[in-house]
Amino acid sequence: MKVAIVGGTGDFGLALAVRRVEAGDEVVIGSRDSARAREKAREVGAFGGAANDDAVAQVDVVVLATKADGTLETAASLAAALGTTPLLSVASDLRSKEPVSLAERTQELVRAPVVAGLHSLAAAKLAHGRPDEDAFICGDDAEAKALALELAGKVVAGRALDAGPLARARALEGLTAVIVSLNKRYKGHAGIRVTGLP
Repeated sequence: MKVAIVGGTGDFGLALAVRRVEAGDEVVIGSRDSARAREKAREVGAFGGAANDDAVAQVDVVVLATKADGTLETAASLAAALGTTPLLSVASDLRSKEPVSLAERTQELVRAPVVAGLHSLAAAKLAHGRPDEDAFICGDDAEAKALALELAGKVVAGRALDAGPLARARALEGLTAVIVSLNKRYKGHAGIRVTGLP
């Protein structure tokens, strides 16, 4: 699989890039700063680094790993270059009062099918190996969701689980706030593992 990670020089994007390189994927790191993208790509052994518009060209799936406050602006700026390439949104806006998820708002800006997931994974844990956790993916496009589930399955030691339609991103993004709160309260490193599934 060839994967572009937009926001790939940030903590989460870079940790995800490391895990995908380990899994044998061709990873292209995208950034607003192409020189920084190339530098980080060399550091992690990625296929390459480029400005965002160039990074999303001729890949199987694009991961939008920017911080929440830059997600919509970045998605809008990439709409033309992205075309119909599936887009995995991983950001959670912990302060949002919007009735719909960041992923759903992203879908309004691009023609590409948007799926959402990986919200329960912490960058720090992902940077040190495949977390012993499950990863959740939701979306409305079956092919895009299948790609995202394949991607997720290679970055966690647990399972990649189909969480349903894109509207479920509202719950998945909210789950991030719960995990962050638990970690602060109990000084821990909480993750999610679902029991009782075959």
